[in-house]
Amino acid sequence: MNIALFGYGKMGKTIERIALSRGHAIVAKIDINTKTYDLSKADVAIDFSIPTEAYNNINICFNNNIPIVSGTTGWLDKYNDAVAICKSKNGAFIYASNYSLGVNLFFELNIKLAKMMRKFDVYNVDIEEIHHTQKLDAPSGTAITLAEGIIEQSDRVNWSLGVTNNKKTIPIVSKRIDNVPGTHTIAYYSDVDTIEIVHTAKNRDGFALGAIIAAEWLRDKNGVFTMKDVLGI
Repeated sequence: MNIALFGYGKMGKTIERIALSRGHAIVAKIDINTKTYDLSKADVAIDFSIPTEAYNNINICFNNNIPIVSGTTGWLDKYNDAVAICKSKNGAFIYASNYSLGVNLFFELNIKLAKMMRKFDVYNVDIEEIHHTQKLDAPSGTAITLAEGIIEQSDRVNWSLGVTNNKKTIPIVSKRIDNVPGTHTIAYYSDVDTIEIVHTAKNRDGFALGAIIAAEWLRDKNGVFTMKDVLGI
């Protein structure tokens, strides 16, 4: 499979290494300073660029009939537009806030726990996410996905960045620490105890492998999909 990479930072280089180990080829490496590039040989594209470039990269792929897997966060105000364009172009598109197998299982665990906890209003809930200092957006897309999962299963109505006194709002605390690939904690707490679930990424390899598996799955398909489709969960 021939892969075009949008974004050639640490994640892009990790994706390249794992893709090559799985027998794929990288036929284009597009970064913020790349002025010209050729997508004609690409079977699929993977985007881990920056929020200001992601939507444009996705549209370029739709216009060139190239399936695209996007892992860039911070651009989702235009997600519905991207979905509409994908459908109008009969394209193929997957967006996920996190491609790690473990995180996607964690998403499901979060939903199941939220269903259990919705009957017990003595508990408050909050989310903490920790990432490396190079991460541009806060809160993380993964934390937002976790918050949305809780909202769907409870009487909470929204989330906020930082501490809040509103019990209907889920606070998300974002911390940036050198060399932390990603740690997410969901905590339900009352006056007498705390229940926590935690996912800790040890490196970027899990994110990269999941994105490549998604790209392998998406090739030769049409439509808008999620990692639930890819993993069958």
